[in-house]
Amino acid sequence: MFKVEERDAARAFVLRMASEDSRITAAAVVGSFARGAADRWSDLDLTFAVADDVPLGEVLGDWTRQLEAALDAVPLWDLDVGSRTYRVFLLPGSLQVDLSFTPASQFRPAGPKFALLFGEAGPTDAPPLPTADHFFGLGVVQALHARRSIERARYWQAEQAISQVRECALSLACLQRGLDSSHGRGFDDLPMDTLAPASATLVASVEPDRLRAALDSAVHLLLGQTAEVRELASRIEGDLRAVSETISN
Repeated sequence: MFKVEERDAARAFVLRMASEDSRITAAAVVGSFARGAADRWSDLDLTFAVADDVPLGEVLGDWTRQLEAALDAVPLWDLDVGSRTYRVFLLPGSLQVDLSFTPASQFRPAGPKFALLFGEAGPTDAPPLPTADHFFGLGVVQALHARRSIERARYWQAEQAISQVRECALSLACLQRGLDSSHGRGFDDLPMDTLAPASATLVASVEPDRLRAALDSAVHLLLGQTAEVRELASRIEGDLRAVSETISN
């Protein structure tokens, strides 16, 4: 794995590229570094504003060639979110470097984990955070999907759906405690009396009986985290419990 010194050197190189590129009008660090929570395993997340009259693809192409030549970087994949384009790189030592580029007129924080390094940024334009209703509703839908998948002998689909039910239940638990509910970031900070029952939702194998048991545990876990959606949960609790009842072979 990469050393911290190697990560620091890569960060310095990328920021030097930005400062020397007249097409880049602003830069910011995002993710764990922006909120002072980075550790030895944190990857690099940097975002840049590109002059409005410059195509993002032009900058992406030039930067990719430079990073490949100087840092032996391998571009893994791109993601377009609105006007922003992300490109994810893998550097030697399994160092992940996420770079994103946005037209300067639309450059702004997409969330609270944003620290401007130079230039200017517009006001925060963060999407609304998922609500308790969202997580509970999604958990119910995934529980139904898991039941149908087991009935259809689509056992790997069932495993995936059961995992989603667990994720929704733990996300609800995070919301109730003011923890980060995104991408499982707050799960490890939950109390053991919440995490211990969640262990039973882990699918040990895709044998039907194991899937049934895990689904039953996942449904109970979900129903145990409904403090913020009591009315909604009370209306469908009977139907939801029936989802995990004995499933015919």
